[in-house]
Amino acid sequence: MRRAGLGEGVPGNYVASGYSAYEEENEHLQEGLRAKVSALKHLSIDIGTEVKYQNKMLDDMDSDFDSTGGLLGATIGRVKRLSRGSQTKLLCYMLLFCLFVFTLLYWFIKLR
Repeated sequence: MRRAGLGEGVPGNYVASGYSAYEEENEHLQEGLRAKVSALKHLSIDIGTEVKYQNKMLDDMDSDFDSTGGLLGATIGRVKRLSRGSQTKLLCYMLLFCLFVFTLLYWFIKLR
């Protein structure tokens, strides 16, 4: 038994050429789809690499913020210890110096 759709046993080449055209079109579409899938694969790999890099940066920032928080906490503790003592005059000078520096920085940035 022969299949008429394959062009075998059918008079003329019309069916065979139609089948061949459909096959060529399917292969062309298949190649296009394969290229798109490959592009998506490379894109997803690049996204995964970028996510890993960003997570590493966030972990580094987290550890930096933790160390900075510890340093700031120690500094605040020292300032509190200074304020409890009889060295209020030194604390006043230190606060005035900080105010002067911040004012000087403000004017320097504003004039730029």
